[in-house]
Amino acid sequence: MPNIIVTGANKGIGYALVQTLAANSANTIVALARNLQPLLQLQTTHPNVIPIYANFNQTNFTDTINHIAQHISHIDALVNNADILIKKPFVDLTAADWLDSFTVNFFSAVQLIQQLLPRFAPSSHIVNISSMSGFQGSTKFAEMTAYCTSKAALSNLTECLSVELLPQKISVNCLALGAVQTEMLQTAFPNYKAPLDATQMAAFIANFVLTGHQFFNGQILPVTLSNP
Repeated sequence: MPNIIVTGANKGIGYALVQTLAANSANTIVALARNLQPLLQLQTTHPNVIPIYANFNQTNFTDTINHIAQHISHIDALVNNADILIKKPFVDLTAADWLDSFTVNFFSAVQLIQQLLPRFAPSSHIVNISSMSGFQGSTKFAEMTAYCTSKAALSNLTECLSVELLPQKISVNCLALGAVQTEMLQTAFPNYKAPLDATQMAAFIANFVLTGHQFFNGQILPVTLSNP
């Protein structure tokens, strides 16, 4: 029975991914989020979903990890999906904005991987959810500098960890997502209609989480029909 952790699981792609993975009752989905209400409602119809509170704007996940350990003995996959978008002109970005962007989008993934490392099973899979905005050579957009650079850091982390975690037989890959119709996309591009919705993208990610490590390791893979 695969045990899968999904961060940023209460809305958008994260919530759709939990729904998709939970449709197979053989999966146990640990859903990490700050707002647990949508996940508690989902749990009433999918008891294999385990909602656990996590604040991604910090780097100490001791309490969260203790709660995870109460429910699962090992981890087969971790999906680092939690992120934040601060849309501001570069000149208006404050030190706090930069810190928030990198703490949620990058350092939370670093700390979770590091603190959960002893619990990963052999042949497990870490999937970092990045963005085409952080993909080298892709089109960039004004007022998204903090978001883009923090996502680029997450992509680079993927390549580094794939080498470092190879002795433990842990695969690490990154999906650089293009435009998906979510609340975050509407914040970034209010008048834009994406070619994919969260459920469609979640179906692809779910399959990749479960099978992608059989074909890839250390890869940053664009998953996009448009950017944005």
